[in-house]
Amino acid sequence: MPWTKIYASRTEFEKALKDSPGLRGITYKEAIREATAQLLSADKSVFVIGEGVDDSGGVFGTTKGLQEEFGKDRVMDSPLAENGITGVCVGAAAAGMKPILVHMRTDFLPISLDQIVNHAAKWHYMFGGLLNIPLVIRSIIGRGWGSAAQHSQSLQAMFMNIPGLRVIMPATPYDAKGLLIAAVKDGNPVIMIEHRWLYDHMGHVPEEMYEVPLGKAAVRKTGKDVSIIAVSHMVHEAVQSAEALQEEGIDAEVIDLRTLKPLDTGTIVESVRKTGRLIVADTGWKECGAGAEVMAKVAEAGITLKAPLVRINLPEAPTPASPVLEKAYYPGKDDIIEAAKKTTGHGKR
Repeated sequence: MPWTKIYASRTEFEKALKDSPGLRGITYKEAIREATAQLLSADKSVFVIGEGVDDSGGVFGTTKGLQEEFGKDRVMDSPLAENGITGVCVGAAAAGMKPILVHMRTDFLPISLDQIVNHAAKWHYMFGGLLNIPLVIRSIIGRGWGSAAQHSQSLQAMFMNIPGLRVIMPATPYDAKGLLIAAVKDGNPVIMIEHRWLYDHMGHVPEEMYEVPLGKAAVRKTGKDVSIIAVSHMVHEAVQSAEALQEEGIDAEVIDLRTLKPLDTGTIVESVRKTGRLIVADTGWKECGAGAEVMAKVAEAGITLKAPLVRINLPEAPTPASPVLEKAYYPGKDDIIEAAKKTTGHGKR
């Protein structure tokens, strides 16, 4: 399928078009904006709210021009009161609306934990299934610009631990659009975490509305020697790693989780059962992280492994502001390549 391909720039995509004429390509941020616009057009119960959604930049371009198109009653700025505005959205969702709340920085989601964890995530259960909270919270992670300890954290594991919440992390423009549409239609509270380094990535995105099912991973590359299971931006690092490893005789399989909760245990187990080796590349920290849950699923499946499991994560420290330290802080394709060589025995030569 053409939309499973990953292109880091418009130039790369345009080169690919020569081999696949007729494909429509837009960026990750354009895909989010298009999905939002189509949802607003198709369903009057959908509205967008968040800090800066009406700014000229439109949250890195993902909400640009939507207020002019749909009006201030459908796309509205919010005050710097994260917990309060999240509570407003939970109440609106309980009353039948479908809010898309743009929280901008994942770092500030903890300010709203009471509303998210104690209310949005639990009311469906507490009301015996009679009440749904169709709330989607968009939030952004990423690095660069000296964002440092309080503006670049990947907190997805925190939300994976909460019953009643769904957590999605699309890595491609196609999935960004399809998962957002599916999340709004899901009827349950969904945390959608976007990596801002992905916003300019290019990919094939159909113009019509479509859904990517929550809870279904995507195999980006098949292989037989080692399974590399990746999250968000690390999917791109994993694909580049697999291409480099192929040249050295290591056939790596790359799986894009797409959804962290619910987790696609079937695809994970099938891959590791085939390869016997597992590397998990996550954008967050190691302890109690998404990688730990993936490995627990593999262990519970009783798979006989050929080598120890490997997790590639951030160091156990807050993000530094210094560009030099930041470069050393974040793992990437070289770390995945080194881990793959070691786990397959190539690194011992």
